[in-house]
Amino acid sequence: MSAHVAPAGVGRTMLIEEGTPRMPNQNEPRPYESTEQSLLAAEAPSVLFPIASETTPIGALPAVRDEIGDCRRCKLCSTRKNIVFGTGSPTAQLMFVGEAPGADEDAQGEPFVGRAGQLLTKMIQAMGLSREEVYIANIIKCRPPENRNPQPDEIAACSPFLLKQIEAIRPKVICALGTFSAQTLLETQQKISALRGKFHDYHGVKLLPTFHPAYLLRNPNEKKTVWEDLKKIMEELKK
Repeated sequence: MSAHVAPAGVGRTMLIEEGTPRMPNQNEPRPYESTEQSLLAAEAPSVLFPIASETTPIGALPAVRDEIGDCRRCKLCSTRKNIVFGTGSPTAQLMFVGEAPGADEDAQGEPFVGRAGQLLTKMIQAMGLSREEVYIANIIKCRPPENRNPQPDEIAACSPFLLKQIEAIRPKVICALGTFSAQTLLETQQKISALRGKFHDYHGVKLLPTFHPAYLLRNPNEKKTVWEDLKKIMEELKK
């Protein structure tokens, strides 16, 4: 898929900075940016994409979903309502990776559908894209009870499937949303403030961390900061 990226004009900032209306029964933002928990990502292969390809193998993502099945690989299976696999284009050049499903996502089986998801949709639209043109997933696929942070054993159970999703999609850029996603993917304990705004190498894929939309709902002054990060991604997608 070729990304249709709009010019990084100042006017598009308004799409991000507009207030997000509250919808009934939406989960409250999670405290993504305050965690100091040690995050140990599961060991990943040294080369994520051993074979270059212009397109996603037919059926690759459905095959990953089939492999997950009715997952019982960690304790979250006892409290979840739905496995939240991911959504979007299987040939996306841009992939967003968040932390974990919240209450709305658990109920609907789709990532980023609550208040933070509404803001993410506006961010994507401000980039000249749609949710259907990108791919959206999370570090883990089941909601942790009371929206607590995912635990190492849960990450270890889910990480192989996120890697397979990334390998199937083969995005040009990954945008890690928030502290937890960035720390887990980059295997670091650096704060998001130190990681954001610049590209990192993730198994040959360019990865740019930025603040999570839930954090922006609590700290709207940071929306301009995130817009600067998104403009860097837009420029990279044009190359």
